[in-house]
Amino acid sequence: MGKIYYIIGKSSSGKDTIYKRLLEDRTLMLHPIVIYTTRPIRDGERQGVEYYFTDDAGLEQIRNRGKLIEMRSYDTTFGIWKYFTADSDKIDLENKDYLMTGVLSSFHAVREYYGWEKVLPIYVEVEDGERLKRALNRERLEQKPKYKEMCRRFLTDSDDFAEEKIRSERISRRFQNDDLERCLEEIRGFIREHKKI
Repeated sequence: MGKIYYIIGKSSSGKDTIYKRLLEDRTLMLHPIVIYTTRPIRDGERQGVEYYFTDDAGLEQIRNRGKLIEMRSYDTTFGIWKYFTADSDKIDLENKDYLMTGVLSSFHAVREYYGWEKVLPIYVEVEDGERLKRALNRERLEQKPKYKEMCRRFLTDSDDFAEEKIRSERISRRFQNDDLERCLEEIRGFIREHKKI
């Protein structure tokens, strides 16, 4: 039986980089599950790779087909942005393993939908000062930096990833991303242990 390995972490903890590197590792045989967003595409992002970029009408079509697993809205400095996970006929948990990334609330909903034994957390942590530095460096690379939105995300993480919420999801293992290569090797070991590679 296949599993969904779900990378969770606060903003600028390295989730996207870890996600890409794990998908590139052919020995792990992981398949991507890409979520949707109504936010504008950022410089360097590609449709269907980082996200499926859509609008409210696209969200409603998925909801009307009964394929919406979870959705969350963020009141950003640029308006309401929605992120959501949709069920796909292409997901074959009988024969394949998958990789996803997101936040604690989306992890919870996906786990409820597919079953707790099928969705395993990979919780990535970075010290807050380092995360803020990474977020600022990334934002400076944007053609039009959105510093207010960066700060909003950073502050919202404190509530979204409160320790009691982490405990309620029964997340006990944490991966420190202060050294990317070491962190990746620990995560690969965790996945191999559960895949019995």
